[in-house]
Amino acid sequence: MLINAEHLLQYQRCKRRPILDINADKSLRDAPNDLLSKLQQDKVIYHQGILAGFDYEKPQYSPGNREAAQAATLELMQRGVEYIYQGVLLSNYQDWVETASENYTLLSRPDLLVKQSGESCFGDWMYVPANMELGKRPKQEYQVVAAFHAQALAAIQGVIPDKAWLILRTRDISYPVDLAKWTPQMFQILEEFIEAIKSPEPPEMFISRQKCNLCHWHSQCYAIAQAQNHLSLLPGVTPVRYTQLQTLSLTTLESLANTNPIILEDLPGFDSVVATKLTIQAQAVIEQRPLILPTSLPPAELTFTAPVELYFDIEAQPDLDLDYLLGVLVVDRQNNTQQFYSFLAESPEDEELVWRQFINLVGQYPDAPIYHFCVYEFDTVKRLAKLYQTPKSLVNPVLNRFVDVYEQLIQSVALPVESYALKVIARWLGFEWRDKEASGAKCIYWYDQWLETGDRSFLEIIQRYNEDDCHATRSVKDWLVNFFQNECSIIQESEVRMQK
Repeated sequence: MLINAEHLLQYQRCKRRPILDINADKSLRDAPNDLLSKLQQDKVIYHQGILAGFDYEKPQYSPGNREAAQAATLELMQRGVEYIYQGVLLSNYQDWVETASENYTLLSRPDLLVKQSGESCFGDWMYVPANMELGKRPKQEYQVVAAFHAQALAAIQGVIPDKAWLILRTRDISYPVDLAKWTPQMFQILEEFIEAIKSPEPPEMFISRQKCNLCHWHSQCYAIAQAQNHLSLLPGVTPVRYTQLQTLSLTTLESLANTNPIILEDLPGFDSVVATKLTIQAQAVIEQRPLILPTSLPPAELTFTAPVELYFDIEAQPDLDLDYLLGVLVVDRQNNTQQFYSFLAESPEDEELVWRQFINLVGQYPDAPIYHFCVYEFDTVKRLAKLYQTPKSLVNPVLNRFVDVYEQLIQSVALPVESYALKVIARWLGFEWRDKEASGAKCIYWYDQWLETGDRSFLEIIQRYNEDDCHATRSVKDWLVNFFQNECSIIQESEVRMQK
């Protein structure tokens, strides 16, 4: 059986995915989505940019022939080529771990093999591995994979490198990987992975939205999780908290909903607030109705209905550090009108223009609250103000009018939903986006397509999505106001009856 570095990388992110990659029916995998295709394209472009600074050679061999690939790589290493791109190194697990009872073929394909002085089987030079990663930080998973490449390299050249390298997007120089630190951890993860391969059943799934959405097994795992009412679908249940709940045999919604929060307060990942919110969240899902949190904001601090309200949403392209669309929905309740303004940068150079247009618009409504969902809009306004040297006297009054509907919601009520993302909550309320497949992630892809093709249909769908986001934010905000107004009325009526 073959084990490669990609297996080890994915195992650190999800223990289930690489096991399915090896053992499951590949026809059950999801089709690649646009964002995943974009990420793969971004990685190719990123590699090309880095490689432009190196005089490298790439081993030539017939596709699918691993032995020929290694032979071509060894020929380049024996010649002392300075930089080898995507060399292939094969070794045996029993050569790595002499006590191993079973053998596996280990395949290493570092992005670069870099020649340096030293003694090896090739002569007075040796090689160290370097990987080019799209990430901006030297994550554990990257460093463990770098240690895997170094160990495979040691089996080939007869000497283990003293370090490996990561070339990250935000660093002008390479990041050195401490192999003395990461090699033992790599072996531990590799051994765990091999044990998982031998198990007749794949590891338990845990639905983590950020990590799972791009996985080709997502639909299959999500269907299983839904059928089981798996606790990972409950907002607030992180992997750390789930492990703690398992130790107490709290693995169902019912058991969690009936648990005294005091039992959970001192566990790692919990405190009194988290414990209470999590048990009430489970109750809300079981009862399929919203429940007020005991830690909710006082009514005076909750949002309200104003004569004129602004709803604000941004679309961004992170790779370009660009906020290219600032959308504002102006709702005039006194005159029963609404107007959407779409300030769009058709090129990155137009960002300052749309920023000025936004500031000019919100300045026309100095008393109107500016509703948004999550902190991104607030932080972005501060960033753009600093970038374009907008006076604080102009920006601070705007920021003081910002109201984060998300924060008010999660501090005051538990909803019977799987996530507190805007799409999930608004759809629970019955709101629907005009373009069913649209998302923030897809807008990143569509904006890239606009820049590449000039096809305005990409801009139009982005603008529709942004406008719908503003209307969705309004729907959630209005529901929150009405919900608490109704609850307060019920409480007041109950108090009146008691006094009588």
